[in-house]
Amino acid sequence: MKLVLATHNAHKVEELRRILGAVLPDIEVVGYDGPEPVEDGDSFAANALIKARAAAEHTGLPAIADDSGVCVDALGGAPGIHSARYAGTRDDGDNLRLLLKNLEGETNRAGHFECAAALVVGDVEHVEAGIWTGEILTEPAGTNGFGYDPIFRPTGYDVSAAELTPEEKNAVSHRARAFTAIAPIVGQLLK
Repeated sequence: MKLVLATHNAHKVEELRRILGAVLPDIEVVGYDGPEPVEDGDSFAANALIKARAAAEHTGLPAIADDSGVCVDALGGAPGIHSARYAGTRDDGDNLRLLLKNLEGETNRAGHFECAAALVVGDVEHVEAGIWTGEILTEPAGTNGFGYDPIFRPTGYDVSAAELTPEEKNAVSHRARAFTAIAPIVGQLLK
């Protein structure tokens, strides 16, 4: 059975293939090459569903999508659902630098990554969420991962998310938690 992964982000495709492959080895996860929908939802769950619906409609296949981002307490939860386009350029480096600039002098560095994973199979829709708590560092560290990983230190770790191996990150991240939670539903619906 094929499951289309509704993202054009190559990093996410690789990460999610590893996560889903570990729990759903009989399902082939294929990339999505269709048009990107407008993500105008007001939550991670709403945006994940928008993407999954668009991919399912475009391909005729069951679709899975996520929407995720970093939420910083001192910034009232920002960048939140705007994480990927926080700096207006959709460039990871620009987003990271703007977040660090906006936190200059701030002592409360608490935040979390949040992920909503959405599944659309015909007219059945399901969403699961995952949270990964931590704090925002004052400067980048590490070369693994992508996005805000170099400035996010997960709770219980002495290193940034970008200093974890892909296997370590995939065992504990927000995305791993959301997709591990939705995997049994995928398995049931795609039997």
